[in-house]
Amino acid sequence: MQHNVLILDFGSQYTQLIARRVRELNIFCEIFPYNHFPDDLSSYKAVILSGSPFSVRGDDAPHPDLSQIRGKMPLLAVCYGAQYLAHFSGGEVAPSNTREYGRANLSFIKENEAFFESIPAQSQVWMSHSDTIKHLPENGVRLASTHDVENAAYRIEGEQTYAIQFHPEVYHSTDGKKILENFLVNIAQVPQNFTPNAFVDEILIELKQKIGNDKVVLGLSGGVDSTVAAVLLHKAIGKNLYCIFVNNGLLRKNEFENVLDQYKHMGLNVKGVDASERFLGELAGISDPETKRKTIGRVFIEVFDDESHRIEDVKWLAQGTIYPDVIESVSVKGPSATIKSHHNVGGLPDYMKLQIVEPLRMLFKDEVRRVGATLGIDAALLGRHPFPGPGLSIRILGDITLEKVRILQEVDAVFIDGLKSWGLYDKVWQAGAILLPVNSVGVMGDERTYEKVVALRAVESTDGMTADWVHLPYEFLMKVSNDIINKVKGVNRVVYDISSKPPATIEWE
Repeated sequence: MQHNVLILDFGSQYTQLIARRVRELNIFCEIFPYNHFPDDLSSYKAVILSGSPFSVRGDDAPHPDLSQIRGKMPLLAVCYGAQYLAHFSGGEVAPSNTREYGRANLSFIKENEAFFESIPAQSQVWMSHSDTIKHLPENGVRLASTHDVENAAYRIEGEQTYAIQFHPEVYHSTDGKKILENFLVNIAQVPQNFTPNAFVDEILIELKQKIGNDKVVLGLSGGVDSTVAAVLLHKAIGKNLYCIFVNNGLLRKNEFENVLDQYKHMGLNVKGVDASERFLGELAGISDPETKRKTIGRVFIEVFDDESHRIEDVKWLAQGTIYPDVIESVSVKGPSATIKSHHNVGGLPDYMKLQIVEPLRMLFKDEVRRVGATLGIDAALLGRHPFPGPGLSIRILGDITLEKVRILQEVDAVFIDGLKSWGLYDKVWQAGAILLPVNSVGVMGDERTYEKVVALRAVESTDGMTADWVHLPYEFLMKVSNDIINKVKGVNRVVYDISSKPPATIEWE
């Protein structure tokens, strides 16, 4: 991971996509806010500037000091970055006559340019800006145009500085990945050596050096991230890893028993703790989603701390934190305070007195799965859908009761088992059921009923940052709806959520 690409984030919704495309080239990269550079730039082989919702002409426009970068290392400026270089280097950026958003085609590509090697004429790109570059910056050389955007791409003479007004990271830019490869591999000559095997080799050395003979405690959830983190740590420190799996009473049906049984065959030292009554008692009467999350987080830490003290001389707490959590915790706008309040990224109550180790903190979810496969973890476990940290509490809208949990566990089991039996489970990134705070009139036999409504949710995604609802077969939805209403007492209506993220989120709370 010593050959890094630095991505400076100006607040674009697409910044993580840039990182994902770079990683797909087997090149390690990191995202930093534009106003918080890493202390040491010497290990970075190239820099990418992201897009931004801001205008370079605005008073609140991000204004980084690029003096340590510009002209000293290969630089690619995307959208806002391209306009920033132009605006502050002798060019002109002005409002577009029409908002330049959506698909476009490259109508002109300058010949014999390494940046556009193997990019065909009329290649489709994705525009997303309301300003446009009217005049190139000093020493600017136009490289490409579209029908509406004359300066769609340019470079700076005498520097390895390139700029584009379109987004190569989105799927709509059909040759975007090749453009990134041209810049990073052909121009910046960044080695393509970031592979699952290389990551495992390097992280095991790092973990052994960092932890030594100390004891580590880890909270297992049964999910992909904590499992892969546990197996990595077990390989590094063996019997000094102590795993705790807490039942918060909000897991899927029979999950506590099933997960413990699953871990028996993996050689891990795992202790199961059933604290469901304690969690449900603390949640009684609470309806606010954020208060629910914070309550669950607090009680989990209390339970976990009690169990940790039963192990002598524990020095480290291991967590399955992954890179999207890290990025959000240090992002330009810091959304993690409300979006991911159940994720504990690098922080603990002072009284726990443990150092934190997060072996997966630089990986995206799909990379975690590939590392897990390299470690020999069962494919069925690695293919498990993500499940929220607060469990079913955020799929029960309103207050939590034991009866509501029972209903939702039964509904969820019918839905998930149905997906598996119809061969649909692996085609879905995440699925679950939501218990709505709504009763509806129904008819069962000759009687009117007034019972609960549940919503089914199934999305396809790569990392959960964006997601589309899955077009499940009508026949499947009909069968599952019928099974739920017939088998789960208390439910008489089933609906299917057809919202994408954005504007909706995957979970309802």
